[in-house]
Amino acid sequence: MIKKKIMKMNETLATAHRSKAMLRIWDPLIRVFHWSLVVAFVVAYLSAEQLSTVHEIAGYVVAGLIAFRLIWGFVGGKYARFSQFLRGPSQTIGYIGDVVRGKEHRYLGHNPAGAAMTVALLLTLAGTAFTGWLLEDGARIATLPEQPQIISPADADGGDAGHGGRGSEAVKEVHEVLANLMLLLIAAHVGGVVLSSFRHKENLARSMVTGDKRAADPADIS
Repeated sequence: MIKKKIMKMNETLATAHRSKAMLRIWDPLIRVFHWSLVVAFVVAYLSAEQLSTVHEIAGYVVAGLIAFRLIWGFVGGKYARFSQFLRGPSQTIGYIGDVVRGKEHRYLGHNPAGAAMTVALLLTLAGTAFTGWLLEDGARIATLPEQPQIISPADADGGDAGHGGRGSEAVKEVHEVLANLMLLLIAAHVGGVVLSSFRHKENLARSMVTGDKRAADPADIS
């Protein structure tokens, strides 16, 4: 009986020690990328209507950051690599089901839902930056493959596919839709971060500042 109590006490102490130990998960470049992307997108979104030069510069910063993240996803540290956190659809859906049931595992890096969100954010931002780049010069839009006509000739004003024409309007609409879609994705992302922080009793936003997260418990996935 005494021996069992001692063993149980040792297990409790070991668990407590693990819960206090911290591991470096997010490297400095990932953290700089994350917060720089937040600032660049906010600046680009808020300056869209009034400050075109600022808007364009912020858009180029976003594009550069995305390019960096794509490269770093292959050559960066363990938890920055796509091969470490990308999961298949079945595993992602299964994880979301576990979240609904309140039985999801804790991941040291991105969980499957967070990984899917990361991909969605990068793709949407890339599309937003690309369409914004097209809008800077009507000649760029003219190089796009011809799209099926979606409005009747009577509705058109005879504009060509250049800047200010039908092609430009279509690209501008896609650009705005993608920018607004980003707001929805960001809201879902923040909600997921808050939920995971509450469920696993750790501040995920702070970990993206310090780079550190609580060391793995036996049931966690590293």
